[in-house]
Amino acid sequence: MIGFYNYTVILTYVSLVCSVFGMTQAVSGHYRIAIVCLALSGLMDMFDGKIARTKKDRTDDEKLFGVQIDSLCDVVCFGVFPALLCWGLGVQGILGTIVICYYSVCSVIRLAFFNVLETNRQRVEDGANKYYRGLPITTMSIVLPIIFLLNFYISERMFHYVLVVTFLVVGTLFIVNFKLRKPSNAMLVVLVSVVAVAVVAILLFSKYHVTFPFLKNQDWAIHNLLE
Repeated sequence: MIGFYNYTVILTYVSLVCSVFGMTQAVSGHYRIAIVCLALSGLMDMFDGKIARTKKDRTDDEKLFGVQIDSLCDVVCFGVFPALLCWGLGVQGILGTIVICYYSVCSVIRLAFFNVLETNRQRVEDGANKYYRGLPITTMSIVLPIIFLLNFYISERMFHYVLVVTFLVVGTLFIVNFKLRKPSNAMLVVLVSVVAVAVVAILLFSKYHVTFPFLKNQDWAIHNLLE
């Protein structure tokens, strides 16, 4: 079989599975579950690199495979998945579609640029890079669960505007050229704790649910398709 099979990529695949399942929930209108899946996907991504570096005898091909598979999964988990979720939450119409497409393009650019930098870096040095160039794409797995809490306090229409601004700003920061120091282990604990609190609050208190015509007619459409 093609590819490399060892424990260094397991968390990356788990992250992808969480996001794919989350997309099925978003399409079905189960946004709370989808948000939880996004947060779990981000949690897996936080530690996959650390686990991969524990294997000291990785070949150059295995290292490069890890870089590529991580970015390919990230574009699904933190590019396509948040865009689909945002659309499901009500960011639609001309403006909403433009913003979602813009975010998606920025996420792909960010990951492609990361692949170039990381491939070149690994040719001359080992270990983890201490800085990000531009905002890491996984940031959306932290930002979106926190932003989702605003639906407790603001109207649905205003919440849509907040989502538009969030995706516009975060997408732009993906491609702005600045250096951001990677968080320490202590900071990672803080970030995980904050997202965990947000997720628990969403599960316990949020009743956010949007009903769209395509959801109402979904069973009818599938029935006709199978006939």
